[in-house]
Amino acid sequence: MILVGIDVAKDKHDCFIMNSDGEILAKSFTFANTKEGFDFFYERLCSVSVSADKIKVGLEATGHYSYNLLGFLLDKGLPTFVINPLHTNLYRKSLSLRKTKTDKVDSRTIAMMLLSDVDLKPYSDISYHNENLKSLTRYRFTKVQERAKLKTSISRLVQILFPELEKLVPTLHMISIYKLLEEYPGASFIASAHLTKLTNLLKESSHGHYNRDTSLKFRDTARNSIGSHMSAKSLELKHTIKLIRELNLEIEEIEAEIRKMMDSMASPITTIPATYQSGKLDNCHSHMEKRGSRYLRYALFNAAQKVCIWDSTFSEYLSKKRAEGKHYYVALSHAVKKLVRVICHLERTGQPYIKTI
Repeated sequence: MILVGIDVAKDKHDCFIMNSDGEILAKSFTFANTKEGFDFFYERLCSVSVSADKIKVGLEATGHYSYNLLGFLLDKGLPTFVINPLHTNLYRKSLSLRKTKTDKVDSRTIAMMLLSDVDLKPYSDISYHNENLKSLTRYRFTKVQERAKLKTSISRLVQILFPELEKLVPTLHMISIYKLLEEYPGASFIASAHLTKLTNLLKESSHGHYNRDTSLKFRDTARNSIGSHMSAKSLELKHTIKLIRELNLEIEEIEAEIRKMMDSMASPITTIPATYQSGKLDNCHSHMEKRGSRYLRYALFNAAQKVCIWDSTFSEYLSKKRAEGKHYYVALSHAVKKLVRVICHLERTGQPYIKTI
C-alpha cells in the first residue's frame, strides 16, 4: 500500500510518500497549487504506483484551500482521507516531545497516520459534492445575520423618527409597515400625508387588513409624535428597508437551492418533524462543547427546539431532564445529543423517522 501525506497551503502543497512497510518512496517535495503542479504531483505518484486502489492519500481539513485539490484527487479515483488538524496535532505530539511543526514534518505525520490507520474514513465523492450544501447553508446563515442587524437598525431609526409607531403595530417588520416607512420615513411625513393616498398604500400592502380608520390613527399619532425630523435618518431608514428587501430575495433564492439539493439527496433526516424556521434562535447559551462547527450547533439547537414541540418522545425527554433540575437550555442540549444519535441512525440505516404523537 502506498501512503501519501499532503500538507495543504494557499499557494503550494508539501507531499511525502511512503509504503506500508515504512519505506520512504519520495522525500518531502513541494508542488504548486496550479494545474501544472497537480499534474506534477500525479506524475510523481504514478512513478511509484500503477494502481489507484493501492494508494491512500491523506490531507488536513483546511477549508477552501483544499477544495480544488480534493476535487482533483477524487476525479483521479484516489482514496482520500481528510483529517481534522486537531487529530494531526495530537498524533504529532504522541510521536515526539519536541514541538516540531513544519510543512514537511506535517506531510510526513499525515502519511504516518495513514500507516497507523487510526480510525480514518475515506472522503467520498458524495462528501465532496455535499460541500455545496454546507456552503449554501453557511451562506444563508450569514445572510440571515445581516438581515437581523438591519432589522435592529430599523427599530433604532423608528425610535428616533416615529417612536410611537411600535405601539400601534404587532411588529415593525411587516411588508405594510416597511411600505409605509419607505414612502413616509418619519412622523413628520405621515402627519402631512394625504389621507386617501395613505389609506390606499396601507390597504394594498396589508391585503386589506389596514383600512381608513387605521390610516387616521397613524396620521393622528404622527401629528402628536415626539419624533425628530432628520433628513439623514429618514434616508438611512429608506435605504435600510431596501437592503432588507434585497436580502429577503437572496435568502429565498438560497433556500430554494437548498431544498433542491435536499430533494435530490432524499435523506431520511427530512422525515424528522422539525418545522422549518428562518428566524434567529436567541439565548441558547448552554455550556457545551465549542469545538466543531458553530453553524451545525445553531442548526441542531434550532431543530431540537421544534422536534421537542412536534414529537412526544422528544417532548417527554426534555420534560424528564427539566424534572431533574436542569435549566431549560441545558435540558435542550441533552435533546440535541439525542437528536444527533437519531440522525446518525437514520443516515446509517436509511430508515424514515416514525413520529410519536
